Amino acid sequence: MDPFRRPGPRRVTLRWKIAALAAATGCLVAVAVGVLVHAWTARDIREQAEMHATNNMYSAMETYRRTGTLSDGAELDPPDLPASLRNVADDFRHTAYYPGVDGEIPPGIWGAQRTGGPGSPVLALRVSMNAGLYGLRRLDMTMVAASLVVLAVATPLAAYGAGLLARRLRLVSETAGRISAGDLDARSGITGGRDELDDIAATVDRMADTLGRRLRDERRFTADVAHELRTPVGGLLATADLLPPGETEDLLRSRVRDLRGLVEDLLEISRLDAGAELPVRARVPLGAVVDEAVTRTGLTTEVDVTGQGEKVETDPRRLERIVGNLVVNAHRHGKGPVRVTVEDRTVVVRDHGPGFPPHLLRDGPRRFQTGAAERGTGHGLGLTIAVGQARVLGAELRFTNAPDGGAVATLHLPG
Repeated sequence: MDPFRRPGPRRVTLRWKIAALAAATGCLVAVAVGVLVHAWTARDIREQAEMHATNNMYSAMETYRRTGTLSDGAELDPPDLPASLRNVADDFRHTAYYPGVDGEIPPGIWGAQRTGGPGSPVLALRVSMNAGLYGLRRLDMTMVAASLVVLAVATPLAAYGAGLLARRLRLVSETAGRISAGDLDARSGITGGRDELDDIAATVDRMADTLGRRLRDERRFTADVAHELRTPVGGLLATADLLPPGETEDLLRSRVRDLRGLVEDLLEISRLDAGAELPVRARVPLGAVVDEAVTRTGLTTEVDVTGQGEKVETDPRRLERIVGNLVVNAHRHGKGPVRVTVEDRTVVVRDHGPGFPPHLLRDGPRRFQTGAAERGTGHGLGLTIAVGQARVLGAELRFTNAPDGGAVATLHLPG
């Protein structure tokens, strides 16, 4: 678990987003096509009915003028004839739509023509659109059923295709995550170059190669410098012992000890980077180990152990190293009082200074970076070593700031 990664909200996977988009697009297309086909078919039915009404009016008028009788369906001045047809001033054939009456009379088209001059009766007849509208309803139902079938087939296919894409994206994401976690040998292995996703995967692999080379060069350089400095620093310390006692000798000896401590820290970091550190576990009382680590620092620190102290299986030397570094960092960069609290498997080190800088809370400690000026001076290696040793122990080390001020480092040992 990355102690510096903050949990995010629950997300919907890309696979289901693409499937939902495909389903929504299919629904939109089906609705648009259905509306257009319905409108076009309805207009065609009405035009066909108007044409039949015109033709039927021609036949009915010819029969009426020749024999004086009305053909089937024809009427003179029917009472429900629309006003637009009742008041026509010429003897041309006219048509008008009527919507139907309460389901008893289906919608249709009126055809009308005046039998003679102005004031003469109007011959009219109806042409029902019932058959066409029934066919239109059948067409609508067929289109709805066909759309549902297409959606039922297309959505799983879209989800399957999106799943293939999501798996490749997940592989690239997992590879990047492993690289970020320190696995410099992680690679996606996608080399086909078939599309943009393959290009991204290849770019991530090339980035990992470059990053790995640079980190290995940096680690090699750190280890080489530390090893090369160890011998001359040891010689300096032996030479300082030969100087006559005095202020100069004390100052020189102090500086040489600081330099030797820096070299030892660099060597320890190089071993941690190389993964050469292995814990030697033993079952020890956590409170006693923490108290011993605080005592070794020689700094005034409050230690509060809840209960009798939990016994844990861990590497006591590395645990002391972590606690000692945290306590020294709190005194050096924070303000008193510094308090160490031990409860169950958790060790909390807190000071009352300005707190950790934002970049450390966000990204974790970085070597040779001590943060804000008010946090004091130093090489920035103490917290880096603490994080590395915690990783060797499988422990979780988190850095936060207290609401009322001060830096808080929380070490939680595994069960």
